[in-house]
Amino acid sequence: MGRVLASVEEATTLPVTCYLGSAHSCLGGFCWHSCEKMVQKYQSPVRIYKYPFELVMAAYEKRFPTCPQIPVFLGSEVLRESRSADGAVHVVERSCRLRVEAPRLLRKIAGVEHVVFVQRNVLNWRERTLLIEAHNETFASRVMVNENCSYTVHPENEEWTCFEQSASLDIRSFFGFESALEKLAMKQYTANVKRGKEVIEHYLNELISQGTSHIPRWTPAPVREEDARSQAGPRDPGALEADRPCSAPGPAPETVITDGDKLDADYIERYLGHLTPVQESCLIQLRRWLQETHKGKIPKDEHILRFLRARDFHLDKAREMLCQSLSWRKQHQVDLLLQTWRPPALLEEFYAGGWHYQDIDGRPLYILRLGHMDTKGLMKAVGEEALLKHVLSVNEEGQKRCEGNTKQFGRPISSWTCLVDLEGLNMRHLWRPGVKALLRMIEVVEDNYPETLGRLLIVRAPRVFPVLWTLISPFINENTRQKFLIYSGSNYQGPGGLVDYLDRDVIPDFLGGDCVCNVPEGGLVPKSLYLMEEEQEHTDQLRQWRETYQSASVLRGAPHEVAVEILEGESVITWDFDILRGDVVFSLYHSKQVPKPGPQEPGAGAGGQLTDKGWVLGVDYSRVEAPLVCREGESIQGSHVTRWPGIYLLQWQMHSPPGNVACSLPGVEDVLTALHSPGPKCKLLYYYEVLASEDFRGSMSSLESCTSGFSQLSATTSSSSGHSHSSPLVSR
Repeated sequence: MGRVLASVEEATTLPVTCYLGSAHSCLGGFCWHSCEKMVQKYQSPVRIYKYPFELVMAAYEKRFPTCPQIPVFLGSEVLRESRSADGAVHVVERSCRLRVEAPRLLRKIAGVEHVVFVQRNVLNWRERTLLIEAHNETFASRVMVNENCSYTVHPENEEWTCFEQSASLDIRSFFGFESALEKLAMKQYTANVKRGKEVIEHYLNELISQGTSHIPRWTPAPVREEDARSQAGPRDPGALEADRPCSAPGPAPETVITDGDKLDADYIERYLGHLTPVQESCLIQLRRWLQETHKGKIPKDEHILRFLRARDFHLDKAREMLCQSLSWRKQHQVDLLLQTWRPPALLEEFYAGGWHYQDIDGRPLYILRLGHMDTKGLMKAVGEEALLKHVLSVNEEGQKRCEGNTKQFGRPISSWTCLVDLEGLNMRHLWRPGVKALLRMIEVVEDNYPETLGRLLIVRAPRVFPVLWTLISPFINENTRQKFLIYSGSNYQGPGGLVDYLDRDVIPDFLGGDCVCNVPEGGLVPKSLYLMEEEQEHTDQLRQWRETYQSASVLRGAPHEVAVEILEGESVITWDFDILRGDVVFSLYHSKQVPKPGPQEPGAGAGGQLTDKGWVLGVDYSRVEAPLVCREGESIQGSHVTRWPGIYLLQWQMHSPPGNVACSLPGVEDVLTALHSPGPKCKLLYYYEVLASEDFRGSMSSLESCTSGFSQLSATTSSSSGHSHSSPLVSR
């Protein structure tokens, strides 16, 4: 029984294989485990024909001597052939000519119109196996292609036949076109590999339609005594080899794997989804590498696949990312998290997130009411590490729910949907330690749970959201950002909104649906629940918080001022400050000239005054934010989208009662305040940051590119340029 190419799949790779000597240059660019000399390797999953081995072999043989389904096959010539004495083993070695299908320029440079491959088939009827080796003769000094394939009986059903294939491509040199050859080969392979299985199935159907649905298994013929004596004499070396099926050359060592290592194509389609041959090969190679080298728990196939997708199926990059994640999981005992982690009662009450049925595609649905969540209060009450651990437990639970939904709905589900409600989001959510903690959580999740987010639906996004988005979006992977859908106002209602992604009977009641949602509503965490400094487990966290802010004292008549230079309009100035003592008035001014502090009065240096007392408001500088009275104990966050370049001054000055404005003498309240507050009258901690115009406009563009109702929010934000988004709140 002959074979033109090394496998069913490969039969369709002929258009590719004729690539200048690569019977599988189609494999170039494959999954690719790439070595220094551009060596590429490919490993197929186990493909199953639900027909007996003998019938599959009959279909396989029908492809010869010609096959209309493989027009690039020009013909073959038997070089050597031998059979064992009992006829159980048949060895055929052929030379096959294939037409070159490549760009004319490449064919002209190569100087050939067809290429030659040598293949060796060992068919063992007794063991019911067909082992195939193939390599190129044309351009063998420049390009080496080696392929090994096998047809075997299914280990659990002897009426089915399994097919496996592995190959390697080593492009040593090819007239300077090595990269082009590799890319061209890969493109052709992925376009044609599916056709290979169809060829065999075509001939199987043809046999059945002709009435051949069963072929008896091989049985040894009785051997007469004189025949046995004659067979003991000298024999042809090829025949001797054929008589030793167990030692007959078959797949290369890399293809000999245990049953537990194998993935069959049906399993992949059912539990992992449709994968291209390139992707299947990457998964199998990375999985096998883990089984051979990793000492701990081997991740599930869907988890390995997520890392491959995160690195666009670049095998080396995915392996590096996965290894780092496995080390992290072991260090932090993440595999035991769902069994060991019990969130504090405070988290269960004030963390406004939870699971809620599934979306329209069967993905688990997680709802997060971020606008109702007091992130600052939670961090001060339970600490950043507890919040991070809770986020990790959500991701672990999400993976578990994906597996359950895959079984429940009978199709692969590897990611979940997150619905984020931003109603109530304001500048308090820009508390810098909270933002830094959020960025850290994003980094941990991106590194260790890639491709787990299928879709992110953000609803009721307020005007302040673009500022928060500008801060966090650079830390979010581009593939993840493309899954964001953002709606402002009530745009999430009606066609094009949530109904496109959630069944109506799943939409939560607080978003106008009929479904009761049991996700906690969040709310402000009482200060009485805050951890005392001596209770904080992580002193580094306290130190980082202190280092984030600068302290300042404000004296009567000597305000504290900070100059911020803005080079172009539509930059964003953000601020965050806590009033520790006394009451202050916060203002924001714009000046075209750089202030030059004059001589300071004794004690005035503590106030940090920059403006010249001779400056005239409305002439030398202008107010761009209305004065905001801030009381002792309050925490203030705000932002301002600048209109003009120049110098902007953040100013804090001591607040005086209204009556003092018209009276030059101190009132009774002033005297009492001075008596009870000796020394500096006011004290505060502050932080400010400038978001460059380019970054802010870029974040707006990325938001507008989301398929959503964000255009209304965009217009609102743009028209509000020059206005603050400040919101005074009791210090959390």
